Amino acid sequence: MPRNTAIIIGAGPAGLTAAYELSARTDIHPIVLDQSNEIGGLSRTVYFKGNRIDLGGHRFFSKSDRVMGWWLRILPLQATGVADINLSYQNRSRVLHGSAEGPDPESADKVMLIRRRQSRIYFRGKFFDYPISLNWNTFANLGFYRTARIALSYARAAAFRRPEQTLEDFFINRFGNELYRTFFKSYTEKVWGVPCDRISAEWGAQRVKGLSIWKTLVSATKRKAGPNRLDPRAQKNSETSLIQHFLYPKYGAGQIWEEVASQVERRRGEILLGWHVDRIEQTNDRRISGVWARHAETGELRKFTGKYYFSTMAVRELVAAMRPAAPSQICEIANGLVYRDFIVVGLLCRRLKIGNDEHPAAPVRDNWIYIHDASVKAGRLQIFNNWSPCMAADPSCSWLGVEYFCNDTDPLWRRPDQEIIELAKHELDKIKIIDSQDVLDATVVRVPKAYPAYFGTYDRFPRVIQWANRFENLFLIGRNGMHKYNNQDHSMLAAMTAVDHIVDGVRSRDALWSLNTEDEHHEDHSAQAARAYA
Repeated sequence: MPRNTAIIIGAGPAGLTAAYELSARTDIHPIVLDQSNEIGGLSRTVYFKGNRIDLGGHRFFSKSDRVMGWWLRILPLQATGVADINLSYQNRSRVLHGSAEGPDPESADKVMLIRRRQSRIYFRGKFFDYPISLNWNTFANLGFYRTARIALSYARAAAFRRPEQTLEDFFINRFGNELYRTFFKSYTEKVWGVPCDRISAEWGAQRVKGLSIWKTLVSATKRKAGPNRLDPRAQKNSETSLIQHFLYPKYGAGQIWEEVASQVERRRGEILLGWHVDRIEQTNDRRISGVWARHAETGELRKFTGKYYFSTMAVRELVAAMRPAAPSQICEIANGLVYRDFIVVGLLCRRLKIGNDEHPAAPVRDNWIYIHDASVKAGRLQIFNNWSPCMAADPSCSWLGVEYFCNDTDPLWRRPDQEIIELAKHELDKIKIIDSQDVLDATVVRVPKAYPAYFGTYDRFPRVIQWANRFENLFLIGRNGMHKYNNQDHSMLAAMTAVDHIVDGVRSRDALWSLNTEDEHHEDHSAQAARAYA
């Protein structure tokens, strides 16, 4: 193994971004290890009889110019034919390589589509905009009495803000107690399996950010008054939850990571699949000296050594793998970190029973539907056809993903696939989204450690960060690597920043852990990175 090597644990967005950045900008040889046999981690695309499943749904939108430009270097933006499109976004046209003469999505395979965003909430047999819009449809569905209670509750919350210690405090301060209990409480607790008053307010700061009733009103006004811009890059000043269009690879989220992996290998980087990391060796001078991994099929045990180490593996597993063992207090905190798993059931249906609001005979346009009905276990429904027409082998059918949030110790997780399929069919039939007799085929995908949780020993997690930062050549990146509920753009920025630190000789990890995709400070390396890729 060359001495100037980086060992990267995990072939998801963070790990592959790190490998790409290293191979493009440095002479460091990246070796990526992944315990699965698939590329993309939590952003991979699963294939089933010509149909494609996106795990969780991944809108390709970021307020970071650097990330948006990076994506479009991998897959160019489709030709739009829209004169109003902002192609020289922030004067970075050279970086973005975007033009109205982009590839034709009908004939080109390597292309980033522009997709219209629509998500709705299913509540009490009716559909509401997601995020909640304060419009006539919402008021009509709620009724005058409930609407009045929501308005009064919000006024009270605005006048008497409470200290934000829990997620419940966070939601009530922004939406009022009545709206919180109507739309946020039951769904959030379905996702996490614990009450909102036991979840840290930091989850809201990470995922909901600045969204509030006021922001929804302002956004709605701008959408009415503003131009019809289709380019998601022109939505930089919008709250992420309020964007109206997003980018999406023609063949699913995993397509971009498969292409990144291919480009890394063309630059002589290595992507090794089926290797599970058993132990990580550390030295007394606070450095990582090697990683031992075992191949799932052959049983071969092999040591990988390098100058730098990037970890996207779950922090709980990272700490447990350390040799010599980490301090007992660090082991205790890491072992108490909680993860939430989920199951997605792919259902291929002849048709849906729900229709388009504007044209009832036409298919619905939702990318996903949040199911706030407490009578069913399903939490969210994806309609893959609306992410990209190429997600379904037969475009005349509806290709659905029914999502269940659970723990890998729950009875649901252990049920046979056929029982889970029957549950999904029954529940969608019960809430009148499909007729179970119209299901033509189905599959089940289990996704462990999909969501790092903000409870358990999370309140003491900063001690683990402090311990990990002592290692001079170790970088924790990615959703599970940082135990942070990141979107993929945040995970990518963490990887980019780690490589920036290597290039610039920065020892501190403070910038890495303080990254926020809403901030501007992470744009500093955009010009330098652009020159490196020229």
